[in-house]
Amino acid sequence: MPETAPQRARIAVFVSGRGSNMAALLYASRFDDAPYEIALVASNDPGAEALALAEAEGIATFALSHKGMTREAHDAAMEDAARKAGAEHIALAGYMRILTPGFVKRWEGRMLNIHPSLLPKYTGLDTHARAIAAGDSHGGVSVHLVTEDLDAGEVLGQIAVAIRPGETADSLAERVRIAEHQLYPRVLAEHIRSTRHAD
Repeated sequence: MPETAPQRARIAVFVSGRGSNMAALLYASRFDDAPYEIALVASNDPGAEALALAEAEGIATFALSHKGMTREAHDAAMEDAARKAGAEHIALAGYMRILTPGFVKRWEGRMLNIHPSLLPKYTGLDTHARAIAAGDSHGGVSVHLVTEDLDAGEVLGQIAVAIRPGETADSLAERVRIAEHQLYPRVLAEHIRSTRHAD
């Protein structure tokens, strides 16, 4: 009998804005050999552009503003939505919230983030401007496992992007974004395949 293809892992993608990395993950999931599917796109901003794109592509969405909520209560609602969607992994794609330690611990090894620098350099914000100001030859992008410490988890993949003479933070960000869209789907797929083989 022919082997049946393994079930695709279900992914919840957390977003706060326009969701270009979410879109890259979504469209990569449409390849026949993709080991994952997007089960949910969830946001802390009900007006996030990413939600409209996900809905247009037939993906379930969840939105809940964090305003007026404790961090714990908001995280609990986001996690509940992810679990109800059957998510096995979470991909943070421009999700501009620091998650509570309990949340991070429950998804240890199953939550990835994309960060616009060559980690461990330049955790946090304004990464492109900081790389240019430091005189670095390259900026770039990293995908890493999420831990309690900001942008400090194991790096699973990186792409370096040259910093040209006269570069601005905006012009560098534009090219780094192209690299992000190449890197995140590949690293997510590799991570899912490797965790399955480890089981």
